[in-house]
Amino acid sequence: MINHQIIATGSKGNAVILGDSILIDCGVPFSAVKPYLPELKLVLLTHIHTDHFKASTLKRMSQERPLLRFGACEWLIKPLVDAGIKPSQIDVLECGYQFVYFKSFSIVPFALHHDVPNCGYKVLFPGGRAFYATDTGHLDDVTAKDFDLYLIESNYGEEEIKQRIAEKQLSGQFAYEYRVIKTHLSQEQCDEFIARNASPFSEYVCIHRHIDQEEGGQQECLAD
Repeated sequence: MINHQIIATGSKGNAVILGDSILIDCGVPFSAVKPYLPELKLVLLTHIHTDHFKASTLKRMSQERPLLRFGACEWLIKPLVDAGIKPSQIDVLECGYQFVYFKSFSIVPFALHHDVPNCGYKVLFPGGRAFYATDTGHLDDVTAKDFDLYLIESNYGEEEIKQRIAEKQLSGQFAYEYRVIKTHLSQEQCDEFIARNASPFSEYVCIHRHIDQEEGGQQECLAD
């Protein structure tokens, strides 16, 4: 199996280490990533939301490790430069194209469906393949057959969120859940993707649980 470490996941910050050398997303304080920094070779960013993109941490990482690479699609290049990352440290990635790093692994970004431009990543190691996707309304147009590791968000159960919307409508409250449905995966959508793509030997890890800030609760990921 592919070695991975979840530094943080959820609305307050996201950061995941793959194979000791790759950090995907960086929405956490520098202190959270500092222990892993000496081994890192590449930082992959997905989108601009602050729970995935913390400018002060990215700047500090680039200062501490001048040879560290930062990979992102075109919508994050200016934010990275504005954060203080030198252009010489940034690799401009394009969805659907494979990029080889250090002759030891390659990555393929793919488009996701959020309220801002966003992407996921397929990470291909010599000993296995990992899939990372969070903050997307669906994965209907994505295929990742027989990967070894799937790191995918799963925010809510469809029946439960419909019930919550109905209850808020009856009481005249604003139902923020309408946005959640359009921009995040349900447990059912995630299960369908896993059933369509995973092999019996694949590992599935649920990430980026949705925090209900109105009620102070948390919907748990019900992954097998």
